[in-house]
Order: sequence, then C-alpha cells, then structure tokens
Amino acid sequence: FRDRLAAGETLDGMLDEVFAVAREASRRVLGQRQYDVQLAGGMILHEGGIAEMRTGEGKTLVAVAPVYLNALTGKGVHVITVNDYLARRDAEWMGRVYRVLGLEVGVIVNGLSDGQRQAAYAADITYGTNNEFGFDYLRDNLKYDRREMVQRPHHFAIVDEVDSILIDEARTPLIISGPTEDRSELYVVIDRLVKELIQDKATYDLDEKQRQALLSEMGSERVEEMLSEAGLLAPDTTGLYDPLNISLVHHVNQALRANTLYQRDKDYILRAGEVMLIDEFTGRMMQGRRLSEGLHQAIEAKEGVKIQPENQTLASVTIQNYFRLYKKLSGMTGTAATEAQEFMDIYKMEVLEVPTNRPVQRTDDDDEVYRTAREKNNAICRLIAECHLRGQPILVGTVSIEKSEQLSEMLKTYEYIVEVARTLKPEFEGRDKEAKKVGDAAYDIVLETKLRGIPHNVLNARQHEQEAYIVAEAGLPGAVTIATNMAGRGTDIQLGGNLEMRMQRWRQDQRNQGLEVTPEAAAAREAEFKADIEVRKAEALAAGGLFVLGTERHESRRIDNQLRGRTGRQGDPGRSKFYLSTEDDLMRIFAGDRLDAIMRTFGVAEGEAISHRMLNKAVETSQKRVEQRNYEIRKNLLKYDDVVNDQRKAIFEQRQEFMDSEDLSELVTDFRRDVVSDLVERHMPPNA
Repeated sequence: FRDRLAAGETLDGMLDEVFAVAREASRRVLGQRQYDVQLAGGMILHEGGIAEMRTGEGKTLVAVAPVYLNALTGKGVHVITVNDYLARRDAEWMGRVYRVLGLEVGVIVNGLSDGQRQAAYAADITYGTNNEFGFDYLRDNLKYDRREMVQRPHHFAIVDEVDSILIDEARTPLIISGPTEDRSELYVVIDRLVKELIQDKATYDLDEKQRQALLSEMGSERVEEMLSEAGLLAPDTTGLYDPLNISLVHHVNQALRANTLYQRDKDYILRAGEVMLIDEFTGRMMQGRRLSEGLHQAIEAKEGVKIQPENQTLASVTIQNYFRLYKKLSGMTGTAATEAQEFMDIYKMEVLEVPTNRPVQRTDDDDEVYRTAREKNNAICRLIAECHLRGQPILVGTVSIEKSEQLSEMLKTYEYIVEVARTLKPEFEGRDKEAKKVGDAAYDIVLETKLRGIPHNVLNARQHEQEAYIVAEAGLPGAVTIATNMAGRGTDIQLGGNLEMRMQRWRQDQRNQGLEVTPEAAAAREAEFKADIEVRKAEALAAGGLFVLGTERHESRRIDNQLRGRTGRQGDPGRSKFYLSTEDDLMRIFAGDRLDAIMRTFGVAEGEAISHRMLNKAVETSQKRVEQRNYEIRKNLLKYDDVVNDQRKAIFEQRQEFMDSEDLSELVTDFRRDVVSDLVERHMPPNA
C-alpha cells in the first residue's frame, strides 16, 4: 500500500482494499469481524465527518479501518479519548491489529517524560486524551530547542465521544500557568467576612440560570464596613470601589461565588486535603485542573484546606482552536445530532447517523413528575426494589455525587422493600402470617432476614478506579448500579456479565496468589465463564433486559440520551424512564412554579405523579434553552480566542523559525532597525 501511495495513488482509490484488509486482520487477531454498519461508520470517519452510532455498536472497532488507511501516509494519526484508562485500553486492544498490519502504536498519558512522548508521537498511531494533546502543543511552544519538542504537524485525528470533547469540554480553555505571590491569608479573611455577610439573603443577588452571584447595594455597603473594620481598605481611599481597592472587590466577588454557586460533592470533592473539580458532563475528577482568577483559592478557603498559590497564564488555547489545527478531523459518538449545527459552524464537520446492526427494541416511557423530591425518591426506591426482586438489572442515573450517595443511603434501609416484596413474592405472604402468630419480635426478624436493604454499587468520582469493573457487573440479573453519569464509560453493560472483565479479574487474582496462568487453565476458565454468562443473560432477558432509570433530567439532552442508550444494545430488549420533581434543579430554575401550579390545579395527591407527552415537551424546551445558552458561552469564548489565535500562530511559527535557523544575524538586524525607528518616532516630532 505504501509503495502504491509513493507511486501517486490516492487513499480514496485504495479504500476498498485497505478496509477489507483491516476487517480480515480484526477477525484473525481479535475474533471480531466488523459489521457492514461499522465499515460505513469507518468511511464517514475517513471523510472527516461525525459518525453517530448507538451505544454498544462497537465504536472502538469502527476506528480501526480509517486509522489504518490514514496511517499509511506516515504523517501520524491521533486517536483521542476522554480518559487515560480508555487511551491505554484501546491502544493495547486495537494495537494488536495495527502491529500485525506493520504499524507502530504509541500512547500518551499523564506522567510521561519528553523522551517517551517523542517516541509515542513518532509512532504511526498515537492514542491519548484531549488534554494531553492540547497541553503538549502548548508546552512545545514554550521550548527553547527544536529537539525538545514532542509533536509532529497535525495531520488527522479521530475523536471518540466527540460531543463530550469538542462541545462539553470546549467551555474552558487549556491553560499552562506559573505561580504568583502567595496571598492565602487574604483569602481566609475575606471568606470569613463573606460567610457572615450571606447569612442575610438581601445582601446579594443569585442568578442560577446565568450562574452569577452579585452583591446588592446593601451588600456592598455592609462589605465596605467590614473591610474597613478589618483594616483591609487602602489608606486615604474614598471607599470599596476606589481604584486602589479594586483587587479586594475581585476577591470578595470570588468568595461570594465560591460560597453560593459552588457546592461540595456536586461541583467538586475534597480528596487528600485538595479541592478536586468534578466534570459536570462525565462525573469524573479533573486531575490537575484548577479554576482561574482566584476562584479555586476562594473554594479552598471556604473548605478550610491548604490554599495553593494563585497562578498566572503562560500559554493558553481553546479546545476549538487546538482541534482546528488538524488538516482532517473526524469523530464518533452516540449523541451528536442535537449539536449538529455547532459541529458544522465551528469545525465544518457533518453529522451522519449510522443505522444499528440490529433493530432497537428499547421502550422509552414518558417521564413521571412528582410534587416533591421526597415523593419522587419513594417512587424510585419502589421501582428499584421491584426490578431487583424480579431479577431485572437496573442502572440508575443521577446528576451529582451528592444525589447518588443520598439514594444509596435510602436503599440501605428496607421500609419500602417489605411492601414491594409482599406484592411480588407470593411465598412471602405465608411466612408473613406464620411469623405474625409467633409475635411481633419474630415478625421483625423474618422481615430483616428476608430483605435488609437492596445490595447495590455506586459509581461516581470517588469510585473512579473501579469504574470499568462496576460497569461490567451492571448487567447481572437483579444488579442495581447507581451512576453519576454514563458519558464515555468505554465499557459495555452486557447482560449476564462481561467476559473480558471477568477474565481480566481472574488473571489478576491468579497473579496475586503467585499462581501461573497457563493457556490451558485460561481456556478452561473462559469456557466456564461463558456458560455462566449465557445462563445469567437468559435470566436478565426473561426479566425484561436492562432498565435505565433517570432520577433527574440533565441540562443537556445528549447526557440523557447517553444514559438511555446504555440499554437495548445489539437488539436486546430494554426499558428507560425518567422520574422528576418540581424541586429538581432544571425544573425549579426553568419551570418549577408553573408545574407546581398545574399540579395543584389538577389536585395531584401526595405520592401521585403526572405523566404526559406535553410535559416531556416542556422539559425538552427547558433543555434546549440551556443548550443554547451554553453554545453562546462557547461561541463567545471562541470569538475572543480567534483574535489571539492569529497572533499565537504567528509567534509560534516565528519561534520555530528561530530554532530551525543556523544564522539569525539577518533577523536581528531587522529587529534592530525596527527598534531604532520606533525609538526615534517616539521621542522626535514628525518632520523634525
């Protein structure tokens, strides 16, 4: 193929043969032969478009053929994933196919040296996360020697979970920063004053829609008095808004935002004495990410942990402008259609929907809306109990760590479950009456031994390391899994269990016990696991397949669709349903009063819910409004960055020119002439 390229043949002209070779190599090495729809997805990726494919359609395998085809040019192909685990896993898993085809594979993860990074980028195919690629680009342009730079020119990239990376992540730019002077004492003092101030809600205005918190007139006066008493105002100044006190105003505003808008276990968690930000779209910790302009320090002061020094920006780039460096960019995801316009406007990428390999058999029920969160939670617990006792696996999606842990605590009790057990298990009735004869004490014992809480797994940023294992177990009959978010988890929920994960765990156990893993023993254990998975899969299917339950609507329709898409993979039956209340954040901010009034008008009783297509439409309209607002934020960020981007490119090109030149005397002479003429013009009047 490379000889034919050298002879002038194009990639498009060789597509059929290259794709056929890639499919055959996948079959021989992995035992997986791409379906026709997967090859169609691969063609879209080669053309520089976005392939929208449902969850469970095998997107990891879809990338193999287009990656192989474009890697033949020798200019390097980047495959970008949402986290280090997926980058490592995919590089190792698909790397077996590429190596058989004669290509080298590299992987870029956190903590590599420059030498290791250079080797990974020099490979034909490089896997890594968007942050690693973006930061390497910025670091390269801070280097003083061309030999220390790690990246090659940007040729072709395939972005996995493209909506998550190019849309959700694009609201914040990538920044490399250096430390400034330490002002931790000031943060602590101002945090104390602001905590006292916000006891009175009249001192500030909170706008949750715009995520803004501002001092009211009364609040400004009160803060000025407090700062004056604390001796923090600059001497001989007219007040808080005097130019000399402007940095204090900034600190007060950041402390106000930290104390009113940012919530622990939703926006961030505390881990090992550090404030770790949580990605609102994936529910993962953002290692090494910090909020800028003193906001992170304000949160550290609020939580009473060690305050890290403030940083100054040394280099920055937006996600949009980094990815627009690639000559050809493509992506794949299960949920891009709702953002098709933005992909076309900003990245010039067309979204094409690829049909599923087998018809979808999932049932999406209408949302149920309750008056209060308490009534909603009771209904959720009851449904979880029914699924668990029926042997139907259930995945419960929550919007924050705090909510997932609250629900977990509720499931540890058994009050709701007893009643459900009676309705579902006829044999329980007999034991129930029998125990009642013996007396109340024995009756309680029967209830406790029969059902004491629902066993469940919780998947959120605190269980980050066990993520793949928890997801892999979520398809077992009667399994209950609570997850903060299901975007880009990378591990399929397979009914009956995940063979690959079980084998991985078994090998690890064998190694831990110092036992040798022989091919014969592995084959015997694999056959055993396969038989067990078949039996369990039949049980889960008989109970109705995977049930996906959303405990709240997310700001973005895509996140809801990602959760829904976890069920009904590869033609399996499945069901999904969302439970809402007028107290949920989205409903409260955008439609709470209106909904509450409707429910009162119709006389909805305690514990009852209303369910209607019109309600679904109203919720969707609220979500569209939030999505539009988020798009405006991203567009605005890009508008400002576009101005800087031309300068950034010119300066980076000039730096590289310097590093490549043997002799700089001509450039220095030009600079000298410019500097002298500038000085003359500045100090002498024209025509003098």
